[in-house]
Amino acid sequence: MVEDNLKDIIKNLPEKPGVYRYFNIHKELIYVGKAKDLRKRVSSYFSRTESLDTKTRKLVSQIDNIEYTIVNTEFDALILENTLIKEHQPKYNILLRDDKTYPYILLTNERFPRVITTRKIEKGLGTYFGPYTSVGAMNTVVELVNKIFQLRTCTFNLSEKNVSDGKYKVCLEYHLGNCKGPCEGLDNETEYIDKIKLATTILKGNITPVRTYFREHMQEASTALEFEKAEHFRSKLESVDRFHKNSVVVSPNIEDLSVYTIASDEKYAVVNYLKIINGQILQSKTIDIKKKLSEEDSEVLLQAIVNIRDTLKDESKEIVVNVGIEYPSEEMIITLPQKGDKKKLHDLSLKNSVYRLEKLNQINAEDSSKRIMEKLQADLSLKELPDHIECFDNSNFQGTDAVSAMVCFKNAKPSKKDYRHFNVKTVVGSNDFATMYEVVTRRYKRCIEDNLPIPKLIIVDGGKGQLSSAVMALTDLGIYGKIPIIGIAKNLEEIFFPGDEFPIYIDKKSESLRLIQYLRDEAHCFGITHHRNKRSKTSIKSSLEDIPDIGEATVEKLLKHFKSVRRIKEATEEAIAEVVGEAKAKKIIEYFI
Repeated sequence: MVEDNLKDIIKNLPEKPGVYRYFNIHKELIYVGKAKDLRKRVSSYFSRTESLDTKTRKLVSQIDNIEYTIVNTEFDALILENTLIKEHQPKYNILLRDDKTYPYILLTNERFPRVITTRKIEKGLGTYFGPYTSVGAMNTVVELVNKIFQLRTCTFNLSEKNVSDGKYKVCLEYHLGNCKGPCEGLDNETEYIDKIKLATTILKGNITPVRTYFREHMQEASTALEFEKAEHFRSKLESVDRFHKNSVVVSPNIEDLSVYTIASDEKYAVVNYLKIINGQILQSKTIDIKKKLSEEDSEVLLQAIVNIRDTLKDESKEIVVNVGIEYPSEEMIITLPQKGDKKKLHDLSLKNSVYRLEKLNQINAEDSSKRIMEKLQADLSLKELPDHIECFDNSNFQGTDAVSAMVCFKNAKPSKKDYRHFNVKTVVGSNDFATMYEVVTRRYKRCIEDNLPIPKLIIVDGGKGQLSSAVMALTDLGIYGKIPIIGIAKNLEEIFFPGDEFPIYIDKKSESLRLIQYLRDEAHCFGITHHRNKRSKTSIKSSLEDIPDIGEATVEKLLKHFKSVRRIKEATEEAIAEVVGEAKAKKIIEYFI
C-alpha cells in the first residue's frame, strides 16, 4: 500500500529525464536511480510490487520520501547518478569502482601538446573535454584530430634543450606521415599551436570539419571504386555523428561553486540549489516558499541562500545565481553567467525551479477546485462530489429561432470540448418549458444510448417551471433520482430543488454559489452566441429568398460558394451563372441593381 504522501509525490513527478533519490524515515539516502522518464520509472516500483525481487520489495517498504533532479539527457542522468552514488554510498546501490568512471579527452599542457584519452582527472595536466558515452566514437575523433593535424602521440619531453641536443629521433609515425617530427625540430612550433587551436575547436563541439573530412574521403574512395575504403570512412562518419554527447552535469573546468536559481509568481517562490565540486554535482535540493508579502526575488533568493548554506554547510566562495543579489561578504563571488559551462549549470538549475513552480500552482489549483466542489457538495447536500456538472439555458427572439445551450464543467473548470448547442426541433414559438424538456431528453437519451458518462449534478437556468420540465424529461428516460438536479432563478439567485415549495439561499460570498453562477453565465453566453449566429444566418437567407424564383436550395448553393451576401452582390452575372444557371443569375443581378 503506497502512502498518501508518496502518491502525491509520484503523481507530480515530471515525465523528463533525471535522477531520483529515496530516503527512509530517518531521512537517510538509501537509493539513487536514473530515469529517462522520472514519473514512469518511480511509479514502476509501486505499481507491481508482487513482481519485484525480495531485496527491491524491502527497499520499497523503507521509502518515506522521494526527491529528484531534472537533467537534459539520459546521459546527464547517468553521470549524476554515478556521482551521487560515489559520494553518498546509499545502502541499496552498488558502489561503482574507480575503473567505472567515464572517459575524457585531455589536451595536455606541454610544449607541442598532445590530444589523448583518460579516465582520471588530475589538476594541472591540461584541458579536459567530456565525459563521453561512446568510447569508440571518442577514440575515432582523437585519432582523426591527431591524424589530420599531424599531432604527435609520443610521450617525450620536447623541451627546447632536449630537441636542440638531438636527444630523440623520429619514429615510424613520422615515416607514415602522421607526425611532422617535432622531436627533431622538424615541425614549426607556431604552426603547431595554430593546429592545436583548430583541434580545440573540434573538441569543443564543432564537428563540421570532421564530418566534411570523412564525407569527402568517403566520396573520393567511392569514385575510385575503393568500396572497402569508402565503407571504412562511412563507419567513421557514423561514429562522429554519435559523438560529443558531453554532459552539462560534469564539467571538470569548474572546481567549486554553488548554483542558486529562483522562479516565482504572486503566491510562491521556488529555489533550486546545486553543489558543484570538481565539476560534478554532489548535492541538489529544491525548496518551496509561500510568499507572505510582495517580496522581491532578490530578497527571497538571498534568504534562501543563507538558509541553505547554513543547513547544508555549503562553504563555496563562488555562487551562480539568476537574479542579482547583495551578499553580505566581499569574499563571495556572485556570478550571473551569460554563456559557457556556468550558464549551462545555471539553466539546468533554473529548469528545476520552473518545473517545481508549475507543479506547485497545479497542485494549488487542484486543491482550490476540490475545496470549491466539497463546499458545493455540502451546501446542496449531495451524496457525491460534483466533479462533473452540466448546465442548460434556452434562447429565442420574439418566439423565433429557439435554441438551447449546455455547458459542462469538470473539476470546477470549463470543459469546452463537452459544450453542446441544440437547435429546437419539436417546439413551435416561445415555449421555454417545452424547449427545456426537449433538450434535456435529447442530451441524456444520447448519453444512455452511447454509454457516455452522466453528470453528478444538472443545473437548469430558470425557476420551478423549467426545473419541472427537466425533471419530467429525466423521469421519462428512467434516470430521475440517479442525477441530482437544481434550478437557479435569475433575479434573487434562488436555488430550487424538485418538489420543494420554497427555494434555498446560498451565501452570496460563497465559492459554491459563484461556481453555480459561473456555470449559468457561461451557458447563457454560449447560447446567446449560437442564437445570434442562427438569427443572422436566417436573416441572410430570408433576404435572398425574397428574390423571385429563388428558393432555399438555391440560397444554400449560393452561400456555400460565395460565403456571404456581399460577395454575391459583387459577383458578375457570369460567375453567378456558373453556380445556379443563367436564368437565375439574371434575376439575382436585376434584384441587387
